[in-house]
Amino acid sequence: MGTILELRKLSVWFESISAVNEVDLAVPEGKIMTIIGPNGAGKTTVLNSISGLVKPAGGSVLFRGEDVTGFSPHHLSLKGIGRSFQQNNVFFNLPVWENVRLAAQAHGRDNWKFYRTARSFPDYGKTAETALTKVDLVRQAHRRASFLSQGGLRRLELAILLATSPILLLMDEPLAGVADGDIPALTTIISNLRKEGRTILWVEHKMDQVLALSDEILVMDHGEAIALGSPGVIAADERVRTAYLGRDKDE
Repeated sequence: MGTILELRKLSVWFESISAVNEVDLAVPEGKIMTIIGPNGAGKTTVLNSISGLVKPAGGSVLFRGEDVTGFSPHHLSLKGIGRSFQQNNVFFNLPVWENVRLAAQAHGRDNWKFYRTARSFPDYGKTAETALTKVDLVRQAHRRASFLSQGGLRRLELAILLATSPILLLMDEPLAGVADGDIPALTTIISNLRKEGRTILWVEHKMDQVLALSDEILVMDHGEAIALGSPGVIAADERVRTAYLGRDKDE
């Protein structure tokens, strides 16, 4: 497998502030790559640039060899790039199943046919059921999304993402706010997605999970990439240990 996503000198400015400064990155297909760093390091801005929410000031984004810099989020979704966000992004008053079914329909050819019943589009219902099975939410499919725990909402967001058939998943802190008891289920889901051959580029602060799941880790600080390597290499990097992972208590 080769490189599925490549960033070349990616730069983003907000007025006179450099949020991302000439970041180079090659994401291997079928792997999990994590971006870590302190608040304001530019991590989410990188994801926003890839997913079309922010237009880069310089550099380029290549997906499967094609320059997709500045493409709209919808266009990128159709190409196979899916995105989840820090904040819960679901229809809380709709059933869990309907949240996922609507995502499948919005991604399909019938995305504007909202005046017909769901029974008119059985294929989208099957897609929703498959996605819910992968995140273990089938038993809660007919409950309103508002009744889910934070961990359940994160799983629902992943199901919504999977309903769009992404090849590359961009996830922004999917473990944020999740109770400790719900984290193993989420990390298992993420690991299983990798086993399916999907590529994951995510931002996360929970270092135990980052080190356990990642194939490679990119460390950012003040908009710049300061380190890139395997979990073992990153954990041993003195700058990273001092800034993000902390020193051992006996040091």
